[in-house]
Amino acid sequence: MAKRIFITATNTDIGKTYTTKLLLKSYASRGLRVGVMKPIETGVVDGFYPDGSELLSLARELNPKFKDIQIQDIVPITYELPAAPFVASNNKTLDINSLHVKMQKLEKLCDVLVIEGAGGLYVPLDKEYMMIDLIKEFDACTLLVTHCALGCINDTLLSKKVLEDKKISYIIGFNCKKEDKDFLHVSQPYFDKSGYNVLKIDDDIDTLGQLLYNL
Repeated sequence: MAKRIFITATNTDIGKTYTTKLLLKSYASRGLRVGVMKPIETGVVDGFYPDGSELLSLARELNPKFKDIQIQDIVPITYELPAAPFVASNNKTLDINSLHVKMQKLEKLCDVLVIEGAGGLYVPLDKEYMMIDLIKEFDACTLLVTHCALGCINDTLLSKKVLEDKKISYIIGFNCKKEDKDFLHVSQPYFDKSGYNVLKIDDDIDTLGQLLYNL
């Protein structure tokens, strides 16, 4: 079985796809065969997959064994409405078995399978499953991507607590953008003085990848 790494975030538009692509490149640079999966994607209209298409294109570039993999293989479940899957599907029951089938197909082609979630940890998928439940279902370790804007302390600690309550192994990565110039002064001091190792997605992706691989 391939090493399974689940990419989640403190909310939507935090940088999961960006981080997933960097992580794939990092592992590939070490000679590992990489694979990618986005189990559920919303906002898919007229056959256009906003995130899935980027991920598949990169996976094919980095791993020749993915040349025959189709978009439906890495994104098994899609909805048109850009909303939580519970809403976008009109509360349709999640076909969890179809996700396992696709995952097993992809795992045969790679050493590391990077799985990108949708939204944050408590995005509802149906009446039973939240996004965090997929991490447990897939027996994956997790990279929690957080932001560096004001409010990141609260957002990071809330998601951290949820992961720990569920006994999920995780690493935190900070996706700092150009406009987040105040992070060093208004947020990072808390993390530094509280014993957190502030690892940034852009600067420390290789370190993050190694820590995740060793979890």
